[in-house]
Amino acid sequence: MLDDYHLFCQGKLNNPFPLYHHLRADDPVHWSEQADSWILTRYDDVKFALQYDPRITAERLSLLINKLPTKVRGEVEPLRQLLSKWMQQYDPPEHTRLRKLVSKTFTARMLERLRGRIRVIVDELIDHVQENGEMEFIRDFAYPVPAIVIAEMLGVPPEHRDQFKQWSADLAAFLEGVGTHWVDATIRANQSALELTKYLGELFSLRRQSPQEDLISQLVAVEEQGDRLSEDELYGMCSFILEAGHETTTGLLANGLLALIQHPDQLQQLRENPSLIDTAVEEMLRYDSSIQRISRMAIQDFMLDGKPIKQGQRLWAMIGAANRDPAQFPEPDRFDIGRQNNKHVAFGFGTHHCVGAPLARLEAQIGFTTLLERLPDLSLATDNVEWCEGISLRVPEVLPVTFTSTSER
Repeated sequence: MLDDYHLFCQGKLNNPFPLYHHLRADDPVHWSEQADSWILTRYDDVKFALQYDPRITAERLSLLINKLPTKVRGEVEPLRQLLSKWMQQYDPPEHTRLRKLVSKTFTARMLERLRGRIRVIVDELIDHVQENGEMEFIRDFAYPVPAIVIAEMLGVPPEHRDQFKQWSADLAAFLEGVGTHWVDATIRANQSALELTKYLGELFSLRRQSPQEDLISQLVAVEEQGDRLSEDELYGMCSFILEAGHETTTGLLANGLLALIQHPDQLQQLRENPSLIDTAVEEMLRYDSSIQRISRMAIQDFMLDGKPIKQGQRLWAMIGAANRDPAQFPEPDRFDIGRQNNKHVAFGFGTHHCVGAPLARLEAQIGFTTLLERLPDLSLATDNVEWCEGISLRVPEVLPVTFTSTSER
């Protein structure tokens, strides 16, 4: 277990769930010298850290910047400036104001308009691979579905999606804050922040001259009203939506399919009863959350479970551990697509609950329903699934799958 602990703190532990159980049972509010953070593994403690509390702040970018060598710290101002305006870095009332603006986009009416388009995207992606009898699921499906949807919502031209993917991956690597190559990742993220900011600036200018039916045009119009969305906030909002709009849903699709394949009884149950798709997606979110950790920072001293939390210390709210807490979920390690009262925290909790959660759910519901209809014998083509390095984002490196090709049917 000690070896697992060291690997976990380095972002290299493929299966963190036994360690979560160990920490929750022995030391649920655990100070980690290696991670320089409090690690919270109980459901109730994670919810406490995620909800708004005046003793805790969502602004934790400064902790990451201060971890950098002094020389590098002075060279990453573009990165700091861009990420400091992300909505997730704010507390109320500023967070409330920004969330209200973007919430106008993620409405039930918008989702209904997107439903048909998501079906078309999913069908087209399956069309491209159906004759092959195999695909690399992340490259061919789990990444492009949410990437295409969020790019079209924002108004990003299709030919620029791959560039956006790279920028997003670089920013995510910096935000992980762990690993032997983290400083190098930070330098790459800074370059990506520069390039992304330049690109968005050009796109903003185009939309001011010629507004379209897209989110960037709507946000530019809000920015021009003056006191509601500043220029810096406009850059922050669009880059945050880009990042949050596809990375986590890619993980939901990949982790969800893996869970289904590894539990053939549940996969068969969903095939026979597609009406279970809603509860099935919720169980995928709980069982293997694509976001495993959300950080917070203490801005006052306080006690938690008898432990002295000091001002300036970081708290890791372990989403993946909370979602396997037996005090909240009976038989937490059992994957059950019919699970009821599934109050997981895969999308966070409270003030910062993910504003795009309804869209992610819709993409997964349509994606899995269509996959099981059109590729009924999906199976895993490897015995060894390797996971991307990191603590926050949990997604396989690759996920090769096979199925009966159309020519063989």
